[in-house]
Amino acid sequence: MNSKPNTAAVKAFLLELQDHICRQLELADGTGRFKEDSWTREEGGGGRSRVLRNGTVIEQGGVNFSHVHGAAMPASATAHRPELAGRSFEAMGVSLVIHPHNPHVPTSHANVRFFIAEKEGAEPVWWFGGGFDLTPFYPVEEDCRHWHQVSKDLCAPFGDEVYSKYKEWCDRYFYLKHRDETRGVGGLFFDDLNDWPFEQCFAFMQAVGEGYLDAYLPIIERRKDTPYGETERQFQLYRRGRYVEFNLVYDRGTLFGLQTGGRTESILMSMPPLARWEYNWQPAANTAEARLQAFLVPRDWV
Repeated sequence: MNSKPNTAAVKAFLLELQDHICRQLELADGTGRFKEDSWTREEGGGGRSRVLRNGTVIEQGGVNFSHVHGAAMPASATAHRPELAGRSFEAMGVSLVIHPHNPHVPTSHANVRFFIAEKEGAEPVWWFGGGFDLTPFYPVEEDCRHWHQVSKDLCAPFGDEVYSKYKEWCDRYFYLKHRDETRGVGGLFFDDLNDWPFEQCFAFMQAVGEGYLDAYLPIIERRKDTPYGETERQFQLYRRGRYVEFNLVYDRGTLFGLQTGGRTESILMSMPPLARWEYNWQPAANTAEARLQAFLVPRDWV
């Protein structure tokens, strides 16, 4: 933690990352285009929200950049992190969620973020966080193994234990306690990363941000033309309900954004355009829908 954080370099990377991901997702979709909605926050900061709707592959997807700052942390945050009391703060990041049309193309989520809190006469408190995870409805072993192989490969230069540590953290984090199941097949999740020098922590965040497309684009290409019917569509909408439940009940980024007076439309961009709930619904035995449950428990993929 001795090296001084380069906040400007982090912001420059995040802005370029947003541009790059949007360009590549537009190419993968074929016809869809992201529309940008820039916004400012009265208390300080702002961002660029970009949403693609009704593309050929992507039903709705958002790729957001935000950079917010303030003179003091909200009480809800300092209650858990008392060392932040009396400090000004900056939080910046790129967050994205892609909800495809085709139920055979998994939903995917990624984010990378940086936080710093400062006070005159004291060392800054800073950390990185982020990760990516995959939520299939009709999972394919090949896709899940590819997703995790990319995850493991990008972690390898940073230590032999990094992939397993952040893979297991992802399994714990994206867990719906009230449903007793994971949100999907996981990936990577890390937070409060500051136990390496700043440059190494920043490099790891960059590797995660850039690795997302390596993990996701091949899956889109393999599954986007898989035939489906109304049964698959209705199951997709039902399972999207689980996504909504997690984001509203457990997701730290959603809660932090709302607590700090962030822009509601951008914070809730992760929600699917359509979802459904059905009382006590259970899939019929030995169906493709029933097969999903076997994937919603932590397991080794690579």
